[in-house]
Amino acid sequence: MVFLVSLALYLQVPVDLTRQIQPDRMREVVAHLSAMPNRNTNNATLTEAAQYIAEQYRKIPGLQVEIMKYTLPKGSRIPVEKGVVEVVATLPGETDRRVIVGGHFDSINMQEPANLDAVAPGANDDLSGMSQAMECARVMAQYKWKNTLVFVAFSGEEQGLYGSRALARRAKAEGWKIDAVLSSDIVGSSVSLNGQSDKHHVRVFSEESPLHNSRELARFIEWNSRGKLRGFSPTLVFRRDRFQRGGDHSSFNAEGYTAVRFTEAFEEFTRQHTKDDRLEFVDFNYLANVARLNLLTAAALANAGPNPENVRMAPRQAHDTIIRWTPAAGQKYTVYWRETNSPIWKASREVDAGKGEATIEKINKDDYFFAVGATGGVPIEAK
Repeated sequence: MVFLVSLALYLQVPVDLTRQIQPDRMREVVAHLSAMPNRNTNNATLTEAAQYIAEQYRKIPGLQVEIMKYTLPKGSRIPVEKGVVEVVATLPGETDRRVIVGGHFDSINMQEPANLDAVAPGANDDLSGMSQAMECARVMAQYKWKNTLVFVAFSGEEQGLYGSRALARRAKAEGWKIDAVLSSDIVGSSVSLNGQSDKHHVRVFSEESPLHNSRELARFIEWNSRGKLRGFSPTLVFRRDRFQRGGDHSSFNAEGYTAVRFTEAFEEFTRQHTKDDRLEFVDFNYLANVARLNLLTAAALANAGPNPENVRMAPRQAHDTIIRWTPAAGQKYTVYWRETNSPIWKASREVDAGKGEATIEKINKDDYFFAVGATGGVPIEAK
């Protein structure tokens, strides 16, 4: 009976998971932490906040919660070197391949940069991203997943991405197999004070690099969520991050991992790194949609098989296009294609388990790009 229940949970298609996202639960977390004077990584308030976050994660059955320690080096925003913490909550899967969902919980007030005790609620930057990761964990922990899920509350972001860099380097040193990192930073507001408003989109930033597959992860996020969230969808931005700015996903990119950043459509810059980044300016219905998009993506990746290898197009000139790859036993694959001037995938075809070839009729490789992914996984472009 236990086996049958476990199998039923594992096999359940997570189409309706998004209905379980609760804005009020995120509000409770953001309200508690933003009521602190600040969560500057240099201060004891950061440790207090980390302990609260860890307590919330420990209330979720099945999670293994770690308060991870690392060293913050002396620098322009760091008066003295010191040991600091962040929170890593792991939901073990059947494999050691990992999907990371996270946001940072530290805050800073750059109106008073020399005053480490300056008021910095950091409700949107970035309790919004941290709380939506926790909400995804609450929902996903009810089910069994093929791959391991890791939910992270990063610290040290405002001093220079130190917390995410520490975890990314640890992952590299320990040989973690990370399929994707979904980092949400400033995702809780749908309006700016200049009159711009967009409740229907969140931006997804991705870097193009031969060292990782972040651009294809971004395209997959759009494809996998298309038509599934009423009135809400991602806007793909094909650059690593906003102009001359950075985020925690970049730490993983630097180590060769596939990672993207979610950020609201219109930022209000006067409420970033100031005392005005307060609870009342967070739109929790908008944030709930960001969480649903993260959840849809993480759920697909959490049940995906390993990436196909040696994905290539047959070189023979023809009106049809033949795509070949090295298949894994029993694994289903999906072939995607798009016009060369299209930023997003336009069509796809599923391929039976174990097969390593597909013919796409009347689609010429001169005019289209192709990719193959394990069904539910990030596609690999065919060369």
